[in-house]
Amino acid sequence: MRVVQVLHAEPIPGRSKILKLELEVGEGARKTVIAGGAQFYRPEDFIGKKFVAIVNLEPRIVAGVTSEGMILATSTDKPLWLTIDPSAPVGSRVV
Repeated sequence: MRVVQVLHAEPIPGRSKILKLELEVGEGARKTVIAGGAQFYRPEDFIGKKFVAIVNLEPRIVAGVTSEGMILATSTDKPLWLTIDPSAPVGSRVV
């Protein structure tokens, strides 16, 4: 698990519950992930924020988009994302 920062977020055409996020995962590396909760959150709610993510998953195609990881959330009526202190360096390991 790593600290990541969302660089870009956008809706996926024809999908109302998921978003496509572009993450910085450390050392300038970027990954694309799919995040649920689009019916509760706008793309702008993610941009620039830091989250806890799993970044070493096998790529998987979801809604025609290759997802290379997963940002973590609690399981409630809507996703509550595991954010991190803004001063945490992008790419640092979560221990």
